[in-house]
Amino acid sequence: MSIVDVRIENGLAWVTVNNPPVNATSTAVRQGLLDAVTKVQGAERAILQCAGRTFIAGGDMSEFDAPPQEPHLPDVVNAIEASETPFIAAMHGNVLGGGLEIAMACAHRVAAPGTKFGLPEVNVGLIPGAGGSQRAPRLFGWDAAIDMACSGKLLAAETALKLGAIDAIDHDIAAAAQNITLTSPTRVSDRPVATLDSEWIAEKRITLRHRARGQAAPLHNLDALFWACEPYAKGQPKERALHLSLRASDESRALRHAFFAERAVSQPAEIAGAAPQDISRIAVVGGGLMGAGIAAACLRAGYHVTIIERDEDAATAAQSRVHGIVAGALKRGKVDQAKHDAQLAAFTAGVGYDSAKDADLAIEAVFEDVNVKKEAFQNLAGVMRKDAILATNTSYLDPRDIFEGIGNPARLVGLHFFSPAHMMKLLEVVKLPDTSKETLATAFALAKRLRKVAVLSGICDGFIGNRMLAAYRRAAEYMLADGALPKQIDDAMRAYGMAMGPFEAQDMGGLQIAQANRRRQDATRAKAERYVTISDQLCDMGRTGQRAGKGWYVYADGDRKPQVDPVVTDLITAYSRDNEITRTEFTTDQIQTQLLAALANEGARIVDEGITENDAAVDMVKLHGYGFPRWRGGPMFAAKTAGDDRVRAALDALNAKSPGSWIRATRYE
Repeated sequence: MSIVDVRIENGLAWVTVNNPPVNATSTAVRQGLLDAVTKVQGAERAILQCAGRTFIAGGDMSEFDAPPQEPHLPDVVNAIEASETPFIAAMHGNVLGGGLEIAMACAHRVAAPGTKFGLPEVNVGLIPGAGGSQRAPRLFGWDAAIDMACSGKLLAAETALKLGAIDAIDHDIAAAAQNITLTSPTRVSDRPVATLDSEWIAEKRITLRHRARGQAAPLHNLDALFWACEPYAKGQPKERALHLSLRASDESRALRHAFFAERAVSQPAEIAGAAPQDISRIAVVGGGLMGAGIAAACLRAGYHVTIIERDEDAATAAQSRVHGIVAGALKRGKVDQAKHDAQLAAFTAGVGYDSAKDADLAIEAVFEDVNVKKEAFQNLAGVMRKDAILATNTSYLDPRDIFEGIGNPARLVGLHFFSPAHMMKLLEVVKLPDTSKETLATAFALAKRLRKVAVLSGICDGFIGNRMLAAYRRAAEYMLADGALPKQIDDAMRAYGMAMGPFEAQDMGGLQIAQANRRRQDATRAKAERYVTISDQLCDMGRTGQRAGKGWYVYADGDRKPQVDPVVTDLITAYSRDNEITRTEFTTDQIQTQLLAALANEGARIVDEGITENDAAVDMVKLHGYGFPRWRGGPMFAAKTAGDDRVRAALDALNAKSPGSWIRATRYE
């Protein structure tokens, strides 16, 4: 079959796109579709369908960095809409981006159950480029069009049917397309749109701006949608021009980098050619918040899961936590009743390690103490098969110490989940010196089934993410001593696009966690490295964060909104005075640039040391585990965009105030 096959039988034209894996609108597909419009003339109807698992699900992003090649997608879409032989879109899977633009140009649309519709260009910093923003309000209505184009939300076939955007839902879409009554409907591009109220428009803009956290594409999409109030012939060229200009924007380049990097990190060179083991039963040691989250994630992926606890009361509490997570998914519509019941049937919680004897994989999620973890693995090794995989969830500790004395070291690995584990997408896969390729391949297969982004890491303090976080926090705390205040730094990083600033984040996680890590590092900290004690002072005062009601900020009863506390301000200024530091002003740009430089430098050192393969791996860790804005691509991509000279200048500024505290990566020397 050719990439676009045309077959005419008994007055019916079948146009089949076959461009795996997602039938993207590559140059060849566009040319094939344009040729098909000519070939089908004279037929009663042309049924547009796709081979494989989905209808056309977007454009070919590998072409976006090059000049557009003819035929351009708007010309193809307009030709389909203008065809004398009516096109009927027979859709299944995902109908996204250019695929939806093509479908909206057809005279009729039928879909298989479960089909999803969307305009996800916003997710790569773009707006639709072939009339999507102009036809969507005319076909789906304003609310659905805004959800799809500005937020990247997918619309179910059932909703599309209710909105009148498709004609039918049928398991046999080919038969439905053959039998649908041709009614010569008004072309979508010629249909009117509902009149908009100025207050409604203003509210939508405010809501989008708040959600976007600095990303421009959602608001660009909103503007483009409003051009649909004009005649199509006027709005569509404006849409196309903006689409093409946005392809070269830093935002779109960053988001495309993130898209491709996610796929690249899932196949590190380390596992090339290795076959993963079959995993069906998983034991989780420890049923606290982390262990319960890991268990719930594994249940959702279809595994049988057992939680092992120290006593009956702890096992009952663990069971309650997992049941609560699964029930919450049912309540939010993430699973149906049958899946909910199946997950609970596949779950047990109890006391004693004997229940792990049939497990293929055991994941330890106990207290972050090397002796506690060692004991857990000694017990597991005593009951499990010698080839069963043993994984530690440690955040900072050296896995070699944790696994000391355990036989068959090829099966030992680190699986660092992020809390809450049933929601966070990141999984750091930590390789020990003797971890086999097959064990690593199994870990990556597990991550894929859990729908997580796995990143391979070697062993260092904090692995990739927490090691970088320590450098980020250290640079932020130096700024406090030198003249900034917590809210100023947090506001600057929120403005940069972070989910929250460094001090808000510390309060949420608990200041005692970072303090415990600092105490662990006391013996090995370089003598020349500057050490700011303000955070230690807060911990000594019992100010450990939100749960204590006060940390860097103070929190009203039951309110998680941070409030500036004069006590902390006085503590900071007193620290500067007592250490004879002249406090100076920091601009928002200085804060953002210096903290980015600290992150990028640490990330580059991690790559230099071979802890991870490349910059993309570092970026994925920060995007999926630490709230770095996706639309900036990650700290390494953002630093590259800013330029090495700017990063070096920021590192010079950091070093000037804290000499001897920063080891430079090779690229920034």
